[in-house]
Amino acid sequence: MSCKTTEERKNVHIGLVGLGKMGFNMRARLRAAGIEVTGFDRNPKVTDVASMQELVAAVPAPRLIWVMVPSGDITEAIITELSELLESGDLLVDGGNSRFTEDQKHGEMLASKGISFMDVGVSGGVWGLENGYGLMAGGAPEDVERALPVLDALRPEGERADSFVHVGGIGAGHYAKMVHNGIEYGLMQAYAEGYELLAKKDIIQDLPGTFRAWQKGTVVRSWLLDLMVKALDEDPGLESIDDYVEDSGEGRWTVEEAIANAVPAPAITAALFARFSSREDNSPAMKMVSALRHQFGGHATKPASPSIE
Repeated sequence: MSCKTTEERKNVHIGLVGLGKMGFNMRARLRAAGIEVTGFDRNPKVTDVASMQELVAAVPAPRLIWVMVPSGDITEAIITELSELLESGDLLVDGGNSRFTEDQKHGEMLASKGISFMDVGVSGGVWGLENGYGLMAGGAPEDVERALPVLDALRPEGERADSFVHVGGIGAGHYAKMVHNGIEYGLMQAYAEGYELLAKKDIIQDLPGTFRAWQKGTVVRSWLLDLMVKALDEDPGLESIDDYVEDSGEGRWTVEEAIANAVPAPAITAALFARFSSREDNSPAMKMVSALRHQFGGHATKPASPSIE
């Protein structure tokens, strides 16, 4: 696959559906790289056009339309609507967190109309605008090649293989992202349990400083650890955060796939079950998981309940 220069990107014009936190930042990053983007969102404050019809009309054929909305019914409705608006030769990319089985269904439906389909797992959260996004693509090689100017603009600078992979056919990109997020569950749970254990021991006089001292040189250093330190700087006792933690789907799907394929995944499974238990008990560890989800992905936290005197 060839690298696309900034000059080549200036000839690229794509449509982007969904201008939430990530979509909004992706539009800005693409434009900064020289790619023309027409965005559509139901929110009139951020959209470039008033309707999906206007979006399709604004992007020259053969079109590349990138959908960046939550998985489930919203994605289903948008892809169905676009299937009636796009033309043979166009390419539709689902960059959300759809389940891989849905990708395969969408790919077949669009193929019957001559429309190509790709699924791209996107990691980077609210920090992607500045740092770039890790990308995992599923689809035909010729479609991936066609989308490379966009993919190269979204990923971090440097070697493509360090932040982008063409995983395989349709569904493979979201399958890889699903496993990525399952691993994320386990990593956050381990950090959070360590946080609670340190917080319980009165001989630990500087809890935030302990995590800060792990950021360089230790074997547990990572971006998640950096975000833990940031969360503690902002709220040292995590007193403003409730310990209720949502699960966004990918963790459950990872566990289901582990069962279906007889692959033992005790750490990821335990992390998922810990999120369920967070909805029943008061847990400092789950406060930290909630804080980490907010730090990297902008996921809403539940405010701590007021204490009853």
